[in-house]
Amino acid sequence: QVQLVESGGGLVQPGGSLRLSCAASGSIVDIGDMAWYRQAPGKQRELVASVTRSGRTNYADSVKGRFTISRDNAKNTVSLQMNSLKTEDTAVYYCNAGILEMVGGRSGVYDRWGQGTQVTVSS
Repeated sequence: QVQLVESGGGLVQPGGSLRLSCAASGSIVDIGDMAWYRQAPGKQRELVASVTRSGRTNYADSVKGRFTISRDNAKNTVSLQMNSLKTEDTAVYYCNAGILEMVGGRSGVYDRWGQGTQVTVSS
């Protein structure tokens, strides 16, 4: 089974930067869109940024100009560079990807999620 493993969360002061990384591993045939979502306490999970296989990106209005999503197709990774962080960016961040997998000799597309990494922006 394919797994997504995130890293890079932590505590940072307002105005600071963090870089999140996510690596996919397992019986991967190909990976389609990759994305970062976040969920703050008491709120619904929301899309932060996404990137297609060809590199086209999309951002939530709240992070445009501050966050940058990128991917490495050869390494099956996606990253999120977060600059000028605000207290309202505090949330658990989740990596997401649509993955074509080989399971039991048959291929199928699965929507996979990472376990989440905490980002806390506080002075």
